[in-house]
Amino acid sequence: MVLKDGTEMHLTTMEFELLLFLASHPGQVFTLEELMHKVWDYITPVECSTVTVHIRRLREKVEGSPGRPTYIKTVWGTGYKFEG
Repeated sequence: MVLKDGTEMHLTTMEFELLLFLASHPGQVFTLEELMHKVWDYITPVECSTVTVHIRRLREKVEGSPGRPTYIKTVWGTGYKFEG
């Protein structure tokens, strides 16, 4: 269960898995390929826009201002990390 300001957030299974993975490794930067492998369990290269779409949707649900995220940060040219 994920709470935001005391209210339960309804996340898809993959959104939850992505948030859980990032939050379990605070401050650590993961590339799109690493996230595809570690969260989606893809070993062969596939379209990584899946990660980008899930990050965007997750931010819309958990961030106060998705355009200026507090928790799920983009590390330009590298990937994403969780701060909190």
